[in-house]
Amino acid sequence: MSLTFRVFQQKPILILPFLTKSQLSSMPLQVLFYLNSWYFAAFFIAEILMFIYKGVLLPYPQANLILDIVLLLVYLGLEALRLFYGWKGNLCERSLMLIVSVGVLVPCTVLSVYYMLLQTFILRLEFVLSAILLCFYALELVLALITIAAFSRASVY
Repeated sequence: MSLTFRVFQQKPILILPFLTKSQLSSMPLQVLFYLNSWYFAAFFIAEILMFIYKGVLLPYPQANLILDIVLLLVYLGLEALRLFYGWKGNLCERSLMLIVSVGVLVPCTVLSVYYMLLQTFILRLEFVLSAILLCFYALELVLALITIAAFSRASVY
């Protein structure tokens, strides 16, 4: 019995001290990053298929078609970089990574506007898909700026 008595008289130990820290990550922003990653994958596949359609059925100049496909591949790389930095910056509560994500959002927005308005031939489907992508970008920009402000106000001692 003395063994049991000793166990009950020990001081309580706080096992998880990090639970007292408040969480600053933005759940709506993280959901938007997740949905945008899937939407951009569908957008990329749809654009490739539309380029095949345009190349076969429309009198699309060869140089313009190659330029648009190369820009789409650059767009894929920029979007993957933007989503990665935004995803990790939000989850790790790092404002610098979110700032980089917002910075890469600018060329992504320009490329989305290019595919929406400035190509040689623009299909209605491309216009609608790019408009939805721009709505994602606008929401992510607002939420990312709010989250960056929250991260910057937090004490980092």
